[in-house]
Amino acid sequence: MRRRATDVPSHDGDVDGYLKIDQYNQRTVKNIACHFHGILTELGEDPAREGLAKTPERYAKAMHYLTHGYDLDPAAILRSAMFKEEYRNMVIVKDIEVYSMCEHHVLPFFGKAHVAYIPNGQIVGLSKIPRVVDAFARRLQVQERLTTEILNCIQDTLQPLGVAVVIEAQHMCMVMRGIQKQHSIATTSAFTGGFEQEKTRAEFVRLITRRSD
Repeated sequence: MRRRATDVPSHDGDVDGYLKIDQYNQRTVKNIACHFHGILTELGEDPAREGLAKTPERYAKAMHYLTHGYDLDPAAILRSAMFKEEYRNMVIVKDIEVYSMCEHHVLPFFGKAHVAYIPNGQIVGLSKIPRVVDAFARRLQVQERLTTEILNCIQDTLQPLGVAVVIEAQHMCMVMRGIQKQHSIATTSAFTGGFEQEKTRAEFVRLITRRSD
């Protein structure tokens, strides 16, 4: 059974629908650690040796944290800081760090997300955009779905005139195993509304690729 947000208390409490995890559901940690103990044995290791004695628990806590997005409500994060405003030009938050886990091999992929929207009477606190990205990224994911989930959440919650999301990421399942291409980058994109127009989309791409002086 999936853990609930109430099972994951935070030293900082529930801030704007976002939980910082400093403590763990002990039952969940115990169950995952038990399974990982068996995995170590199947791999030919000795889980009792000094270097591995606490590894199952460490692994369980790491996975608990790396997938804590399941306990977050991205739409609630946006709703916590929505304001009426008649600004109707592009708003961009670029170079958002992304860290996620590929659901196919449970290996990391990481990179940057660039998110933009055109307000339609409502704006959102800028810090909430990276938090929405993180809420979806901290789950077992594929980059394609992550891109559309971020876009759909912003579109459905803010009802803007358009949303654009681009993610550029490196996948350890391609670097460490399989094809082993060290410098390959996967890019995904999704657009709605005004960003489906070539001129607006081109401006967005120009702004996210422009280097800061």
